[in-house]
Amino acid sequence: MTVKETGKIMDILESAYPQFYKSQADEERTKATKLWAAMFADDDLAVVAAAVKAFIATDTKGFPPVIGIIKSKIADIVSHDKMTEYEAWNRVKEAIGNGIYGAEEEFAKLPPVLQRLVGSAYQIQEWARNMDSKTLESVVGSNFMRSYRARAEYEREDLMLPSDLKKFIEAFSERMKLPEAEKQLTEFEVNDRRNEIRRQLEEAN
Repeated sequence: MTVKETGKIMDILESAYPQFYKSQADEERTKATKLWAAMFADDDLAVVAAAVKAFIATDTKGFPPVIGIIKSKIADIVSHDKMTEYEAWNRVKEAIGNGIYGAEEEFAKLPPVLQRLVGSAYQIQEWARNMDSKTLESVVGSNFMRSYRARAEYEREDLMLPSDLKKFIEAFSERMKLPEAEKQLTEFEVNDRRNEIRRQLEEAN
C-alpha cells in the first residue's frame, strides 16, 4: 500500500471517528499516514480497507484502531480458510489409518505443513504399528495439535510483520546462531528463538 493509498484509509478512519481526529494537526496526520504506509507496505489497499471496515463494524468503544489490531484483522482475513488444529489432526489420523502398508503414499498426500510436523513416512508407519487408539488420541494427538497451534501462531505473527522487519529479524537470527547447536534445534525451537528476538526488539522500542 502506497502513501497515497494509505491516505484513503486515514480518510475512512476520520469519517468513522470524527471526534478523535478533529483536533489532529496536519503534521500529526502526515506522520501517522507515513507510519501506516510503512507498516502496511506489503498489503493490498482492498485488504487493509476490508480489515478497517470490519473493525469499525464491530467496534463498541468508539476509539480508532491501532496498527496491530488491523494487522490482526488482516491475518484473520488471509488465513480464514486454513485448517484448524482438529482438522489437521484428522488428516494425520487418516494417514495413520493406512500407515502400515501405505505410509509413503499417505505421507506424500499430506500438505507440506503437516509433513513438516509429522517428519516422515516412517513416523506414520511407527504410529500405525505401535500405538493403540487411546494413546494415539491422548498422547500423539495432543502433542501434534499443540505443535500445530504453535506453527499456526508463528505463521500468523509472521504474516503481520512488514517485509523489511522480517529481513532484519532473519539477519539478526543468523548472527545469533550457534552453528553446531543450531543443527539440533527443531523447527519450533528455532521459531521460539525468533519470537524471543522479536520480543526483545519490541521492548527496545
